[in-house]
Amino acid sequence: MMLLSGARACCVISASRARGNSGGTPPQASWSCSGIILSQSPGIVLCHGAIFSPFLLEEVIPAEQGNWSHCSVLLANSFSLDTRIQVLWAAESRSKGNGKGVLGKDLGACSPALGFNPLSNQQGSPGTLRQHEAKLLMMVPCPEFQDTFSKVFTSAEQWHFCRNEDEQEHGALLDDLRYLHWFALLEIPDFNSPGIAQVSCVLAESLRKGDTLFACGSPFGSFCPDIFINTLSKGIVSNLAGEGNVLILTDARCLPGTEGGGVFVSENGFNLVGIIVAPLCWKANEWVGLTLVCSIGHILENVKSVLVGSGNSMKTCWPHVQLVAKPVGQMAVSPGPVQHLLSAVVLVECGQVWGSGVLVSSRLVLTCRHVVNEASGVCVRVQHSPEKGCVLKGKAVFTTNNDSPYDIAVVELEESLLCFAKPVLATKFGAGEEVSVVGFGVFGQSCGPSVTSGILSAVIKVDDKPVMLQTTCAIHGGSSGGALFSTNSGKLLGIVASNTKDNSVGATYPHLNYSVPITVLQPAVLEYSHTGDLHGFQELNRANDRIRLVWRLQRKTTEVLHSKL
Repeated sequence: MMLLSGARACCVISASRARGNSGGTPPQASWSCSGIILSQSPGIVLCHGAIFSPFLLEEVIPAEQGNWSHCSVLLANSFSLDTRIQVLWAAESRSKGNGKGVLGKDLGACSPALGFNPLSNQQGSPGTLRQHEAKLLMMVPCPEFQDTFSKVFTSAEQWHFCRNEDEQEHGALLDDLRYLHWFALLEIPDFNSPGIAQVSCVLAESLRKGDTLFACGSPFGSFCPDIFINTLSKGIVSNLAGEGNVLILTDARCLPGTEGGGVFVSENGFNLVGIIVAPLCWKANEWVGLTLVCSIGHILENVKSVLVGSGNSMKTCWPHVQLVAKPVGQMAVSPGPVQHLLSAVVLVECGQVWGSGVLVSSRLVLTCRHVVNEASGVCVRVQHSPEKGCVLKGKAVFTTNNDSPYDIAVVELEESLLCFAKPVLATKFGAGEEVSVVGFGVFGQSCGPSVTSGILSAVIKVDDKPVMLQTTCAIHGGSSGGALFSTNSGKLLGIVASNTKDNSVGATYPHLNYSVPITVLQPAVLEYSHTGDLHGFQELNRANDRIRLVWRLQRKTTEVLHSKL
């Protein structure tokens, strides 16, 4: 299969101190991440550069600290001579094996801290893993990614990116933003693995929000690779930023250790479009649930620039490596109807508060009560395309009462929009159907609306009528008032109201969230559009007690509940 063929190019990179490592015992201080084998002859591997930062020479670090972002390359002589690098890859399918790890140990002996319960009496059997020594050729930054990153992820919003627990404990890696845009190139001498073909790289400039992506990396790096190596995840393009889409955000779920892994598109094969930079990110201590990716085309262009500037000294190492990413033709995976409906989702601003909204007519926007926040004047930003948009003034003509279970507000624009994609309102819902959420969560107006994918996990009914929709899409602060669409039909299913927060520890769960079914709002929308009468919306304040209990996420009881939600 093409998917498995692309995954075969992925690998695990480990870096450690060579001294003190005798008798085959793994080094005490070891860092690892995922990587991509770009070519077999010569054996060239690309991975994230952060794992090599602990091995920078002490005299190099002070010299670069003041002007780190403008450094064009770090060659091997900038790093400790005793740096030991190993590359581990799957030489065969993992469908066969003897149940032993790469070091010959039983899988259950990997670590007492992480384990799993068998669901059957069939023994799991990893395939053949091969390990080879490698040497560091250079570390190269991607300044285009760094420039875009600094504009999108502002320091005022308290962004944090974490790779793994070991790196958190190492002081040199706490400043993760400093190394976020650096990538390492390795060479495997005398590399020979017939099952690995040269990776086909494509430019990210043709990607669109909603396009399907596949991520391949090894969770936890070198920890139990028999189990975790080359784990696949599927998602979509959630957002794009920078020239040529140098910065890609995807909702494909990745874990620490997958940094340096590949992100692929299916277009006449399985092609590499990006490298995982950060699998987990937080905004003001709220887990966002998106993966940060750098375009492979931009990385290769920067490597190529270094090679050109070096003359013939380094080019001889790269006789057969084609450092070019080709343009993507027509995507093999259709982006679906959600792409067409992005312009129906708007940014709603009320002073310092902002959220999302959905255009249901040329002058009518549905959003949430807590977004409008009792403000009469509202600013609505409409984005027709990534390059074109407009700002309109509006007023909140209706908001539900604070004690209403439905968190809904209606904004009427001062002027009509002449051109927008009016969504078709759904009349029924199917638990398990594929859905997409479109909203301005996380980034506001800096990148336009984001798209996340999932399924409709539950349809909660009262008196056989839907009163709440639950999905697995990633929802973030700022997504309130956004649109829940059916991925296949493109119909509007609901208005996003909230995600879930554990008040006992302050943790937010973006993949557990709730929307108001559009069937609850449709009669009121039609009535107001035709007559200007708000009676239908006012009925939302008179919802019965059973609906109120559903939206309060608690059972009917006389006792005080100690719910975490």
